[in-house]
Amino acid sequence: MRGFSLLEVVLVIALIALASLLAAAALSGGGDGLRLRAAAQEVAAQLRYTRAQALATGEPQRFTIDPRAHAWTAPKGRHGTLPRQLGIVFTGARELQPSRGEGAIVFFADGAASGGRVQLRARQTAWNVDVAWLTGQVRVTRVEAAP
Repeated sequence: MRGFSLLEVVLVIALIALASLLAAAALSGGGDGLRLRAAAQEVAAQLRYTRAQALATGEPQRFTIDPRAHAWTAPKGRHGTLPRQLGIVFTGARELQPSRGEGAIVFFADGAASGGRVQLRARQTAWNVDVAWLTGQVRVTRVEAAP
């Protein structure tokens, strides 16, 4: 009888899975790409949390980021760090800076915000976490990093 043995079928499936894994890693930039995307999603989640706190409490709430220390803070004592391998650039209202080199985005009781951008970079790739000043909407987009 002609056909394939179970071992042959399992080997072909394993090879397809390995090729898919390698292709996915190449397209996403490998470990750095995954780390970069996870960090951008974390910053976006904390910004959304800050906005939700402003809406819930009816009081302005502040998210701060320190690019040199790779650290962020959010309401109710939330804080965290970002991987040291990543470059961080903050763009926002200078009047809201807690101190030189740090950035802040304020969300107001109606959901609006002061606006701003946190850009996280690794090699040639960057993710922008943008906050719209009028609506307070948080959006994450992938861009090519400037040299």
